[in-house]
Amino acid sequence: MLRKLLLFLAVTLSSSHLLQAQYLMDMVDTTTEMGKGMLSLYNRFDNIVLTGYIQPQFQVAESKGAKGFAGGDFAANSNSRFMLRRARVRFDYIHFPKIGTGPSLQFVFQFDATERGVNVRDVWGRISENKMHLFAFTTGLFARPFSYELNLSSGDRESPERGRMSQTLMKVERDLGAMITFEPRTKENKLKFLKIDAGIFNGPGLAATTDYDSHKDLIGRIVIKPQDLNKKMTLGAAVSMFYGGLTQNTQYVYTTQSAGSLKSFIIDSAVSNIGKLSPRKYYGADAQLKIENKHGYTELRAEFITGTQTGSFNSSETPGALFTRNEAYYIRKFSGAYFYFLQHLGSTRHQVGIKYDWYDPNTGVEGTEIGKPGSNLNVADIRFNTLGFGYIYFITEHAKLVLWFDKITNEKTVLPEYTGDVKDNVFTCRLQFRF
Repeated sequence: MLRKLLLFLAVTLSSSHLLQAQYLMDMVDTTTEMGKGMLSLYNRFDNIVLTGYIQPQFQVAESKGAKGFAGGDFAANSNSRFMLRRARVRFDYIHFPKIGTGPSLQFVFQFDATERGVNVRDVWGRISENKMHLFAFTTGLFARPFSYELNLSSGDRESPERGRMSQTLMKVERDLGAMITFEPRTKENKLKFLKIDAGIFNGPGLAATTDYDSHKDLIGRIVIKPQDLNKKMTLGAAVSMFYGGLTQNTQYVYTTQSAGSLKSFIIDSAVSNIGKLSPRKYYGADAQLKIENKHGYTELRAEFITGTQTGSFNSSETPGALFTRNEAYYIRKFSGAYFYFLQHLGSTRHQVGIKYDWYDPNTGVEGTEIGKPGSNLNVADIRFNTLGFGYIYFITEHAKLVLWFDKITNEKTVLPEYTGDVKDNVFTCRLQFRF
């Protein structure tokens, strides 16, 4: 019995990299070499695989107490820190009815354990039909089917963190809900290049301990999987839609309007506002172009998202709870985007990356209009741009080093703290260990 257990652990740990999904909700494809290897492993060892990674890192900020999205705000009297950014362990159970067929059932449990506590990240189950090999149904706590960056695993992402826009609109990319997937899983199907996800979710995600209203969010994504343009170039693209909102439990709602030459938030305090829906509506498009070369590849990525967001006076972040009696909902039009340039240097072990992203939480105003006398526009309406660049060294297939610098700039406003650029640049040195 002991010999069998040791053999199981050895094979699982040596082969578990096969299961490390680049995208959070990828389905198992038994037509690929990875899928065939997994099928063989599961048939021998009761269909269970254990994977995980840890990301210890050291960071230096430009000033003490710097606020930002590179792992959270720094403490008031600190501009440097060691931290365990993520420490994930994931258990997968996949059932194959018989050899030669696709999986009929998958169950995933993943948790994150750092110095900040232990948090659940994934608990979901998926049922796949294996007659037409077209559909799957997923339910539980899992990644919302919106955006390329939000669904790219943090273990595979080149930059240390997702962009400011992604983190603001969806503080945590996971939520409780149910999703139907259309994805042909046979080589003969003419639509094998297509994947469509459509789901219904609570809305607040892990920002709240429970759903705080009865309204549900509808989220969908249509993906054209990477297609060969020629022998060395592949192109993938997708569009995403998020249609949701918050139930207004107070009568106070603010929107950006012009009052003469002054732009400001104007209140609507009609009692009939109570019970209405404050919108969260996002629309996105993304594309990825990969070009193979002698020593690896060059990759270009881009994504643009725009829409309407409901937040508070001080933040455009999605609220973690409905507001109290005297608080108000602030509705803003927003836009944001990111662009990646990735290049291998001499071999696939060395890679450089450049990333530019912006998030404009209120496209109805300019920087110099924020903080003007008579206007109640504030820090939550400021546009931020981030230019990130770094070097990634793949030490082994189970370890990599990331050296990354984020240069962050903000709009110049009339607000005292933001008349110039805030000193909030951050350097990150991260080691990632993976099994």
